[in-house]
Amino acid sequence: MDPIERIHIKKDSSFAMLLEAQARGHSLSYFTDRSLSLRNGRAFGLERTLSVRDDAANWFSLGAPSRVELDQFDVILMRKDPPFDTQFLYDTMVLEMAEARGVLVVNKPQALRDANEKLFSAWFPQCCPDVLVSRDLEELRDFVFHHGDTVIKPLDSMGGNSIFRARSDDLNLNVILETVGRNGQALTMAQRYLPEILDGDKRILLINGEPVPYALARIPSSADFRGNLAKGGRGEARTLTDRDRWLCAEIGPELKRRGMIFVGLDVIGNFVTEINVTSPTCIRELDQAYGLNIAGQLFDVLEGLRA
Repeated sequence: MDPIERIHIKKDSSFAMLLEAQARGHSLSYFTDRSLSLRNGRAFGLERTLSVRDDAANWFSLGAPSRVELDQFDVILMRKDPPFDTQFLYDTMVLEMAEARGVLVVNKPQALRDANEKLFSAWFPQCCPDVLVSRDLEELRDFVFHHGDTVIKPLDSMGGNSIFRARSDDLNLNVILETVGRNGQALTMAQRYLPEILDGDKRILLINGEPVPYALARIPSSADFRGNLAKGGRGEARTLTDRDRWLCAEIGPELKRRGMIFVGLDVIGNFVTEINVTSPTCIRELDQAYGLNIAGQLFDVLEGLRA
């Protein structure tokens, strides 16, 4: 995971998982991506034993570091935030060596490599708004002119970073496309703007292909079009709609087939805009709103898979 000393435990889903695992009597070990290594086909990591407390002033204790082979573990949760860069790619390859020796890695390393959080939705066009992914700046510009109002995204960011809303009459349109697309060198996503964002960008969590029956709608502030909580949006818990459940039914079986055990769908209006597979969040917010234990549901599945 990312550095534990930097997390905000009130809303950190990895922390919710740690609390649940500890409550069930599992021993916890903590690794960062910098600690992973590979030697003669065996995966290793610099382990620190971990204990956690639901105390915002003092939420963790770490043991002394020790180099260990990863195949000693039953389950490894990979909860590293994007960007998905070459180092992240290499980390999945290291963890795949542990998986080959019997460790349950969540989510499956191959699935993490295959399912870019922006691009993976392309497998489910019936669930998505009109979207274009291209390096061709002229093609992207034509898409914006066709729709009149669009959202422009890079493929490797998170938390609303570097996302632009672009209209066909925007004098900055060329600059936006050049900047996000790195002057035609990087694949860029253009999506039809969905005005339903004003009612919230819902995060729906799926565990082994099955949805949690509630979602957290991230509602933009008056100063931004993005609903991301990191960009000033506010969260509002809601029950899934019939359309939400249909979207989950379309996507969930394929997630399960690919070994994506914990996934978050981003839904605006009637459409899926992203499929988050690396480190989806919102466990703690939904737990608090509805008295749930989503991490408990996850560990029921993990323990069942290891039984």
